[in-house]
Amino acid sequence: MKGAKFSAHAELVHSVAAQLPNDGTRMQLLASTVDSSWRRCLNDFNLDPARDYEPEVLDHSRLKQRQAELEDLVQIARVEMDSLYEQISGSGFALLLADTEGVILLERVDPTLKRHFAEAGLVVGANWSERCEGTNGIGTCVTEKRSVTIFRDDHFRDCHAGLSCSAAPIHDPYGHIIAVLDASTVSTSGGREAQLHTVALVNLSARLIEKCLFLRHHQSDAMLRFHHRPEFVDLLHDGAIAVSPDGCIVGTDITGIKLLGAGGRRELVGRSIAEVFDTSYGELRAMTNSGLRTMQELRDIRFGRRYFASLAEAGQQNSRPALSAHGGARIVRIATERSNGPLSLEELAGDDPQMLRNLRNAQRVAECAVSVVICGPTGSGKEAFAKAMHLASSRSKQTFVAVNCAAIPETLIEAELFGYASGAFTGARREGMRGRILQSSGGTLFLDEIGDMPLLMQTRLLRVLEEQEVTPLGSEVTHKVDLRVICASHRELRELVQRGQFREDLYYRLNGITLDLPPLAARRDKESLIKKCLAREFKDAPMVSIEARAMERLIQYAWPGNIRELRNAIRAALAICEDRIIRMGDLPIAIQQFRPVGVTATLLPLAPPMSMEGAAISLESAEREALLRCIEQHRGNMTVVAAHLGISRNTLYRKIHRHGIQISRRADQTQA
Repeated sequence: MKGAKFSAHAELVHSVAAQLPNDGTRMQLLASTVDSSWRRCLNDFNLDPARDYEPEVLDHSRLKQRQAELEDLVQIARVEMDSLYEQISGSGFALLLADTEGVILLERVDPTLKRHFAEAGLVVGANWSERCEGTNGIGTCVTEKRSVTIFRDDHFRDCHAGLSCSAAPIHDPYGHIIAVLDASTVSTSGGREAQLHTVALVNLSARLIEKCLFLRHHQSDAMLRFHHRPEFVDLLHDGAIAVSPDGCIVGTDITGIKLLGAGGRRELVGRSIAEVFDTSYGELRAMTNSGLRTMQELRDIRFGRRYFASLAEAGQQNSRPALSAHGGARIVRIATERSNGPLSLEELAGDDPQMLRNLRNAQRVAECAVSVVICGPTGSGKEAFAKAMHLASSRSKQTFVAVNCAAIPETLIEAELFGYASGAFTGARREGMRGRILQSSGGTLFLDEIGDMPLLMQTRLLRVLEEQEVTPLGSEVTHKVDLRVICASHRELRELVQRGQFREDLYYRLNGITLDLPPLAARRDKESLIKKCLAREFKDAPMVSIEARAMERLIQYAWPGNIRELRNAIRAALAICEDRIIRMGDLPIAIQQFRPVGVTATLLPLAPPMSMEGAAISLESAEREALLRCIEQHRGNMTVVAAHLGISRNTLYRKIHRHGIQISRRADQTQA
């Protein structure tokens, strides 16, 4: 029976496509979408189209919890749905907002038709995923990740054959689907063409919600709005680019990507404004602050196309109001991942601007013989990044060999790297050993903490790199090798060279390109990175949950141990939590007790009591001194300085300006 209905439906869809030659492309897409959905219903979900299934509806408390998880979205969508409903009222359509699991969170329905929609199962709290309801606007849009129209008999289940649904995805500021906006009717009259107007309105409303979400998320960043036509700037159809104080692009909406002809968000994020447009961020700000004009002309570097643009300075609000606005009763749910394999370069880069810059550079040199040095604090993921570079290259089928130069005793490191012949020294293996360099030939040799390698070994390594051959200890036989070397260090190699602790010629041989991994506290995608770790560490159920209060504490924490500390903290919390929900009490004590504090509380020692007359002057002077020390300590990396002090970068720059601190151009552009 299932197969017969599937065949009949396929014939119906293709016959409709044949009758509409002027819109053949759209109908072919429709046929493919519906056919794929029906196959999932039959093969993956084992649904019977004629059977009446018990609807899945969330209870009040679980529904409220889901609405709270997407509070920003719900607030914005409610306003836009009210506006859209005014345009389509009387047409028989209901407006529905659903999350990515297909659960309806909001509805806007004509009161006279509410009973009919309730009978069809289109009520708040109902689960309209394909798994529950078969092919339908909400569930199929979530799965296909694009706008869909499911018209009458396109629905897999017979009981939904009278419905007509048009749905559009809503993306979060990182480009991931966060929800679906759907317009459904239970009394369709006419054909598919009658719905085109409603479909267009739903798509427009979804884009407007996306724009509002993007602007709210980047309230603490400057915002560049641009379009080819000046009358469209600062409206729905313009492109929006979020810019950090150092002129680095930290976010862009979908329209901005399309207007610039970029292949995706990752092509733009992490670049400076001057790499994308024919002007610098400083020039944009100077023109904006001059008051000469509000609209500026600029051209993109890639194509030379003209745009009109406006620049708005950063606001004062927190960019995560939804997380910080409520207490511990709220729960954040995260879908788990089954993958146990190493992360790819794209997964490691996440959505952080500096990591995306590293990603681009790593991809460019993946097939080159250029040596790579990965810098970053201990625990920031240097070995994982090196392994991902290896897997992204044509050497991926060969061996990846990692050597921690700081963990091997100085007396053994030579034998470990270069190998040895039988009987080379007392205690040597009878059969000898090939050595890590020979083992890595054709693959990748990763030398972690290269700065701790003894000087004598540095000399031998330089010779191996130059000649591409190695001679094991106690042997006269030289072996040719095909080496690709990636090095890593948490220490500044240039400083080691100046102190005579690292060979200058080896430094220049290894330092073909340097990739700086930021500390976890400085990453702008820290929240999504924490969720990624939770998803990969917990595999016993499809979802892992964490109290919003605990999640906020993980985001605020300074993470001196970086990603290694994060993973250990999450593993410990998952091991002791109850009901698969991580609560504040499940986190390590250091994280529970952490409080973000200001500059004076963090850096200044206790001072003796002072008179009220001198208090303001002394505190101002002390804060200025503390800022200078912290900036010097972190070599002018403003992102790290802000994270260390527990303040936003905007607040940091305001303090620097107030105290008249001069920042060199090099330091100011550390993150550009």
